[in-house]
Amino acid sequence: MQNAQELGGQVSGMVDGLLPLITQWGLKVIGGLVVFIIGLMVAKSVRRGAQKVFDRTDMEPTLEKFLSSLLYYLILAVVAVASLGMIGVQTASVLAMLGAAGLAVGLALQGTLSNVAAGVMLLFFRPFKVGDFVDIGGTAGTVDSIGLFSTILNTPDNVHIVVPNSGIYGGTIKNFSFNPSAVTTWLWGSRTMMISRWPWIPSGRCWRPMSGS
Repeated sequence: MQNAQELGGQVSGMVDGLLPLITQWGLKVIGGLVVFIIGLMVAKSVRRGAQKVFDRTDMEPTLEKFLSSLLYYLILAVVAVASLGMIGVQTASVLAMLGAAGLAVGLALQGTLSNVAAGVMLLFFRPFKVGDFVDIGGTAGTVDSIGLFSTILNTPDNVHIVVPNSGIYGGTIKNFSFNPSAVTTWLWGSRTMMISRWPWIPSGRCWRPMSGS
């Protein structure tokens, strides 16, 4: 009987000692979750607002999605760090770990990240657009699509070619569709001669050689 009373007293003492800790940490965890949920809602609202703003411009859809997603994840990262700080986690160590992990990933994916960086520059400065006839990376063809990692061309002989963006932005870009007119008309007596600046002129997906008349 005495042992049972002693055991009951020990359990009661442990509960009394743990109750303040449970209350304290429980409030911190709840506060951290509330901050994270509110931050998640704010991040989604910012992404939607950014997409609406980008839709009013002539920005490429791929670049719109990339920038809006970048804003979303940046806000989410800040919110996650703030939530961990409210719980009581040392955010300095977390940031150091994230920085080391980011450096390791960056070194491992150096080639891929260079393609992404070049893709962003191509989509932002737009030296060519979809439908243009270009010579990039030593390959000539009509631009089918421009992505963050690569650009797809269709050649005059109907060959589908994928060109990495890093090789495009670091080299010479020839855009034969940039100037308003690609055909020069000459009057020769009573005849009209049309001279093309290149042997193949695109018309949608159809190709035909120019010849004098």
